[in-house]
Amino acid sequence: MSFPERPQPETGEVLLLRTCYEGDTEQWGGLLDEIGGRREGDVLVVGDRVRLRPIEDSRWDSLRGGNVPALVADGGPVAVLVDLPAVYGDGPLLVDLAATPGRGVRGPSARLGEILAALLDGTLEFDHLVRDMDVYGMYQGDGGRPAFPTPAAVPYRSFPALPTGELLVRTCFDDEEGWRDLLDELGGADEQGWVGADLDPDDIDVDHYPLTASVVDDRAFEGLLPGQVPALVPPGTDNPTLVVLADARTFAEPGRPLTVVDLYDTPGHVAVLPCRMVGSMAANLEIANMDFHEFVAVEDTEPWWQSSPSHP
Repeated sequence: MSFPERPQPETGEVLLLRTCYEGDTEQWGGLLDEIGGRREGDVLVVGDRVRLRPIEDSRWDSLRGGNVPALVADGGPVAVLVDLPAVYGDGPLLVDLAATPGRGVRGPSARLGEILAALLDGTLEFDHLVRDMDVYGMYQGDGGRPAFPTPAAVPYRSFPALPTGELLVRTCFDDEEGWRDLLDELGGADEQGWVGADLDPDDIDVDHYPLTASVVDDRAFEGLLPGQVPALVPPGTDNPTLVVLADARTFAEPGRPLTVVDLYDTPGHVAVLPCRMVGSMAANLEIANMDFHEFVAVEDTEPWWQSSPSHP
């Protein structure tokens, strides 16, 4: 999938990329009014020093936050995406371009100038945004603290690009028997390296829908952390909504919990679920029946999949 020529902001500017288009319909929503500020030519000035450069081009339609760093060279520490969730009131998506490129955090529209000013002058780091996300991926939101916070302060390391499609990526190689047991519990991998692809529909438990994913069993991804995942997923028209990681927790805790990484609402945000629940999550997100945040466990609160009679 090709995107237009890379937009390059002037020194001190932050790109405000509109990535939601429906024909020629205006898709800024009420965001520009909520941000406030004043126009100076092509730039929106917010507060004393934040200069936002709005970028509109329908060829940016559906661009994912994880793909922004590769397309915007020397774009400063952060870019801002006005994507579909932002248009419908979930707050603009701030995308890290420096510390762990490709991960994202949503910010309240009315506080965007304040947050960007602090990022630009160094009094706030992107890690701080990640640490203070609520279950919706909103910085300092009121949705409750995640029971499994997204790791911040991610050490730099280069990884190869991931394959396209739905993926189950092994990131821990300390327990070979546990890995084989996990694949067996997911229905076994076929000759093409897929789990869940050859299951008989009559054998499927709809309350515990099987995960269908291509297995990535490659030591090149050992130690891969959630925030590093979005930038490794190639852009495409059939972008997956998530990537599933089998990490150290998977082989150390009951239920073989898997770490599910969001690629859409808040790239890099995580949900940790028993392996039996991940297929149901993927299926519900694919048909837009549920949102990612509905699978993010809240701190000190029993998750619905444990309390529901259908999910013992």
